[in-house]
Amino acid sequence: MSDELQTAAAWLADRRKVALATVIQTWGSAPRPAGSQIVVRDDGAFLGSVSGGCVEGAVIEAALSTIADSRNRELEFGVTDAEAWNVGLACGGRIRIFVEPVEE
Repeated sequence: MSDELQTAAAWLADRRKVALATVIQTWGSAPRPAGSQIVVRDDGAFLGSVSGGCVEGAVIEAALSTIADSRNRELEFGVTDAEAWNVGLACGGRIRIFVEPVEE
């Protein structure tokens, strides 16, 4: 069992609410591969990584919303090759992330 899932189980045992976000698809340049996960607790504590930077912050916010309303979410983030080239990056990329509440 991954560190993220073990942590989720421990937080659930402590009667905390938890959401899990998983990279389900990538295209082009992506900082983390499909299968990467982050687990988020109801107070904003988290473990793991699905991307980094502002994407990670947006995923944590979405996870907190998922905890609040128990609804799954599918998120997509990306930059086109042209946008990446304009800011000096070699290539663009996109990632798709699935966020779900975790229950015992």
